[in-house]
Amino acid sequence: MMEKNFRRLPVGVQSFESIRNEGFLYVDKTRYIHALVHGSKQYFLSRPRRFGKSLFLSMLKAYWEGRKELFEGLDIAELEQGNEEAWKIYPVFYFDFNGQNYQAEGALENVLDEHLSSWEDLYGIGNAKVTTLEARFRSLLRKASEQAGRNCVVLVDEYDKSLLETADDAALAEHNKKVFKGFFGTLKSYDSYLQFVFITGVTKFSKVSIFSDLNQLDDISLNARYACMCGITEEELEENFAPEIEELAQVVKLGREECLAELRKMYDGYHFTPGSIGVYNPFSLLKAFSENRLGAFWFATGTPAFLAGKVKKMRLEAARFTEGKIYSSEATLTDYRFDNPDPVPLLYQTGYLTIYGYDERRHRYALGFPNEEVKYGFLSGLLPAYVPATRSSSGMDIFTLDDYIENGDTEGVREVFTALFASIPYASDDAPFEHYFQTVIYLVFTLLGQYVHCEVHSARGRADCIVETEEFVYIFEFKLDKSADEALAQIEEKGYALPYAADKRKVYKIGASFESETRVLKDWKEA
Repeated sequence: MMEKNFRRLPVGVQSFESIRNEGFLYVDKTRYIHALVHGSKQYFLSRPRRFGKSLFLSMLKAYWEGRKELFEGLDIAELEQGNEEAWKIYPVFYFDFNGQNYQAEGALENVLDEHLSSWEDLYGIGNAKVTTLEARFRSLLRKASEQAGRNCVVLVDEYDKSLLETADDAALAEHNKKVFKGFFGTLKSYDSYLQFVFITGVTKFSKVSIFSDLNQLDDISLNARYACMCGITEEELEENFAPEIEELAQVVKLGREECLAELRKMYDGYHFTPGSIGVYNPFSLLKAFSENRLGAFWFATGTPAFLAGKVKKMRLEAARFTEGKIYSSEATLTDYRFDNPDPVPLLYQTGYLTIYGYDERRHRYALGFPNEEVKYGFLSGLLPAYVPATRSSSGMDIFTLDDYIENGDTEGVREVFTALFASIPYASDDAPFEHYFQTVIYLVFTLLGQYVHCEVHSARGRADCIVETEEFVYIFEFKLDKSADEALAQIEEKGYALPYAADKRKVYKIGASFESETRVLKDWKEA
């Protein structure tokens, strides 16, 4: 029996001090700290959840607190060698907006008050609570600078948590925007007291004055220099995780290179600037090594329903997501507004889409799914938005269809499609049935492709879908407001079955007809 490797993997560990002092494996990203502190002064970075933003802020906090011992043997120790200004102790104000519930009125103010109160005790400021939050913050910056003889460092982790959580409550969201306006406006008016500012979040909300007022912030979210600051590159993966790769390969019964290919397919592919090196989702990668399996870890909590709803309302063709044919300008890609009906900026910033390329002439980005974990997770969350019945265990799920396909049960396959389309609400919105028809067919067979070889319709003239198992080959052709006989005739005329003429497996040619007026599977024929 293979002996388990006991290297400590920092799954969910966001404290740099804990990682360094408690023997956790660490991928060295400290060269980016050196670039930041010797570059500009005030920064903003947008990255998806679970991409290491909190850990990076913890690293910045340790740096500005002069914790030189935590950085021994790391890149920055060599880079700062001979620099007399390095490792000096600065007053650090670290605002952490994680782990709070912002649904209640006044929740954001309570979090700010909690932070300020602890620092007021530290710097000996009394009777502070009789004034406003922003006035207390200004007083702290002055007092800390005076006591330390140095300017202050302000680090803000997940600033947008309170905005995202209250997106469905317009009044509360607007209230929280105003709180930010007053409080963080201090960062501009008190610049003379600041040494360094770094703000992170998932989204960059336009028309929120943390950005409209703080125009001095250097947004490095699309800066090629920092594209790999969060996430793990292929080189870092192979350099730091060789034992874990070897062990996972043995468990899943693959060769090392095959295992790397599967990891790449599942978790790699995030690009935060055109032409940049792709990075892996660090959370998913660490979970895969920790549990020795290739699971969908990032999607443990599922796709937010409001995102699926936005995609449905916009009538975006689901196929475009997997073909890298979703487009956006830089202005819309980097800013997000609550009232923007276009879900693409939010899908990019939250990690569901990534950059495929950039068209210099037309000044637009091409976007698509970064990897299979995101692709299948998102499409699984999108299907119930179109077919509500798939939310329950009604026998219409992908696993049921997979069982029928594997067993050669074409009657069962027909029943699944009949039930799927019968469950679509007739007047749920003004989207034409053609959109439902194309999307549901695409979603069902794309998701089925997780388990069996499945080719969805393409421009190369293949049938709408060809599904291959060890014992069967299914050639599907679907028609809207036409007959099943016409669908079968097309299979014959186009020769879709010819590649399987000498195949020992049983070949099913299936024509199906859907009716847009009644929204039902009207006809189904096999040959």
